[in-house]
Amino acid sequence: MTIDYSDGATPFSQDEMDDLLLTHITTRGELDRWELENINEAYQWAERLKHRNILNENFLCLLHKRMFGNVWKWAGTFRKSEKNIGISWVEIAVYLKLLCDDANTWLGFDTYPPDEFAARFHHRLVYIHPFANGNGRHARLMADLILEKLFKTEPFTWGGAVLTKQGVSRAAYIKALKAADNHDYSLLLQFVRS
Repeated sequence: MTIDYSDGATPFSQDEMDDLLLTHITTRGELDRWELENINEAYQWAERLKHRNILNENFLCLLHKRMFGNVWKWAGTFRKSEKNIGISWVEIAVYLKLLCDDANTWLGFDTYPPDEFAARFHHRLVYIHPFANGNGRHARLMADLILEKLFKTEPFTWGGAVLTKQGVSRAAYIKALKAADNHDYSLLLQFVRS
């Protein structure tokens, strides 16, 4: 299968490609369709969640598995290779635990308003890039679950566009993430509600 990558997208390694469960897929369009179907199932599952215990590594892995487990063998497991974005793969578990510990502290001390809490969590999760692929989609769903489950508020609108495809919204999203890399969350906070 030949894959064209959007700007800022994480390329698959050959080993990761070999873990495609659906061997009949031959195009990026087919892959996108099957992943979207799997993600829609994960959304339905997540909407039915009654518990609020979502700020932990186990839940993050379970959510990724729910989103991509029908398509990829490695879904829900940390990547084992370096990528064009993210921390070194050997540090993922440590950084993810720090993120979850920080988020639970933010929650306990009411450190940030809901939108800023979810945007900061989303940014750090994307920055860590724990999985072989699907990190942006996973982090966006996680941010929305934080808003819905922990703060009982509306999820983000994410620029009102499909962010996996090239375009103005994706460019604005990536620009906002890069600004957040430098501790400026203003663009991201604007974007998530645009």
